[in-house]
Amino acid sequence: MTLDALFATILDRKTADPASSWTAQLLSKGPEKCAEKFGEEAVEAIIEAVKGDRDALTGEAADVLYHLLVMLAACDVDLKDVLAELERRQNTSGIAEKQGRFKAP
Repeated sequence: MTLDALFATILDRKTADPASSWTAQLLSKGPEKCAEKFGEEAVEAIIEAVKGDRDALTGEAADVLYHLLVMLAACDVDLKDVLAELERRQNTSGIAEKQGRFKAP
């Protein structure tokens, strides 16, 4: 499954009955709940990374990606916009890119 395909499925669930879909249920609770769930999954992934459990990290990473896409959908941010931002940054040094965002006073 590609991220595009997963995001399309998540967008379809925005109009689904929350009783019939976990994604629809989560989306119906609003952006705050979606963000909270994303944060929980990110912490779980961090824990597995620190523990060095590759299999558990793989599963948690999948959860993180899914919940990131749900959060984006809840906030009406299109995956294409996120990918375009990554594309924009592609030929820029990470150090230079960060300096461009955070200028010291």
